[in-house]
Amino acid sequence: MTRLFSAVTLILMFICLAACGSNSPSPQAAASTPVEDLPISISVENTDRIPTPIGQSVVDIADANYLVLSNVYERSNPAVVNIEADQETLIGNGIDQSRGSGFVYDTDGHIITNAHVVNNAREIRVTFHDNYVRTAELVGLDTYSDIAIIKVTVPVERLKPLGLADSDFVRVGQRAIAIGNPFGLSSSMSVGIVSGLGRTLRSAELIDAEAIPGFQNPSIIQTDTPINPGNSGGPLLNSNGEVIGVTTAIRTENGVFQGVGFAVPSNTVRRVVPELIERGFVDYSWIGISVSPEENGFGVSSLAEPLNLPVDAGVLLRDVHQGSPADKAGLQGGNRFVNIRGQQFCTGGDIIVSVNGQYVTNMDELVSYLVMKTAPGDTVTLLIVRGRDTFELPVTLESRPNTNAERIGCGG
Repeated sequence: MTRLFSAVTLILMFICLAACGSNSPSPQAAASTPVEDLPISISVENTDRIPTPIGQSVVDIADANYLVLSNVYERSNPAVVNIEADQETLIGNGIDQSRGSGFVYDTDGHIITNAHVVNNAREIRVTFHDNYVRTAELVGLDTYSDIAIIKVTVPVERLKPLGLADSDFVRVGQRAIAIGNPFGLSSSMSVGIVSGLGRTLRSAELIDAEAIPGFQNPSIIQTDTPINPGNSGGPLLNSNGEVIGVTTAIRTENGVFQGVGFAVPSNTVRRVVPELIERGFVDYSWIGISVSPEENGFGVSSLAEPLNLPVDAGVLLRDVHQGSPADKAGLQGGNRFVNIRGQQFCTGGDIIVSVNGQYVTNMDELVSYLVMKTAPGDTVTLLIVRGRDTFELPVTLESRPNTNAERIGCGG
């Protein structure tokens, strides 16, 4: 019986192998079979296929930044105006036309712009965003800050004032949005960032303006936001639509924006505008000192070691103006020249370290404090370093003079 079972099993195995072999080709057979005869479907990608739309949530995230900008523009643009001023020329009694921008300050019709846009203007025309045109009168201007106030008489519903931010909280890297009329193209918006703070702007650097001798404008905001002729006097805004500055100038060699623009900070605007509205001019504090140029490594911090100074920050006086508050208080200018890196440098003068307890590292910071925190007639307390002595000195400030006084010191 066992032998019979084994035989039957062996026969069944042979039958199974034969059946399997008839359905599964050998490797040699498969290799010799033409490709077109193989039962394989080859898929080729269709390059003309239309892409599937991205989900709306992804689009919304990508466009969120632009929605902010669009919202700022829609809310702010009604306050921004185009300004044309017929200005008297200094030669030949001719007329030049100056173009700039401005923005509504209050519902009384006051508009902020640049002083160089409307200075010496015979007639000033204001065009609102909807092409409504009115003639404006000059209320006051200040060449030091390059800020002017003009006024229009229009229905109050046309006046949409912009709010002023606190420029002390402006930081490098934050968004800076300009709305204005570059090259006469009204209601134009450009976007960049704040690229520098605490700059000092000299009047000679103002585009479309003549050199205005006198005091420098401190605490200027630098931006890479595109600014071109016609933008002057327009607002520089943050992402909330608040004014952080008034665009005023560009640094250029050909009259076209090259990546460096400047704006007067909103806190300076807040300081000067009420006086311009009330009196037509701004009365600044004057102390009556001058220093050697501090740029290019000639500030106290870089000269402390070669000059063996007792401090590494402050304002090293070159000259004291004769009859000035500084002169009356007993401040002393430099008394000798030394050679520093191939240049003659004045030394030996007093070093101002702080004013009213606030430390200052350079002249710009001192001027900024006097401009923003003081008025003529105020008495400030200076911390002075003279040689190896340190002492406090009260100084009673006066109004800025219209002419330069004689100097006592290296430049006297």
